[in-house]
Amino acid sequence: MKLVILCLCVAAAVARPQDTPPAELLRLDSTQNEDGSFQYAFETSDPITVEAAGQAKQIGEEIGVVMQGSYSFETPDGQTITINWVADENGFQPQGDAIPVAPAV
Repeated sequence: MKLVILCLCVAAAVARPQDTPPAELLRLDSTQNEDGSFQYAFETSDPITVEAAGQAKQIGEEIGVVMQGSYSFETPDGQTITINWVADENGFQPQGDAIPVAPAV
């Protein structure tokens, strides 16, 4: 789990414009429960906020991990974009005003 959080932080740092000062980590919370469920959240000064939770779930004959969460960030023009998402047996399903709606077929 710590590796996932580290990878997310590294990805956010690499994606930032190179002419801005590095973002500071303002908050980092991570919980691993005995039943295998988990939660993590972090917030940076640039401002990016990420929250996620997951748990094991029986999917057909196998056990998988389902997760739900959200992330938000500020665009260069100051607009806050928030994406809520679920990742389960139906795949990754993001929702938010910034995601274009696919046209009906």
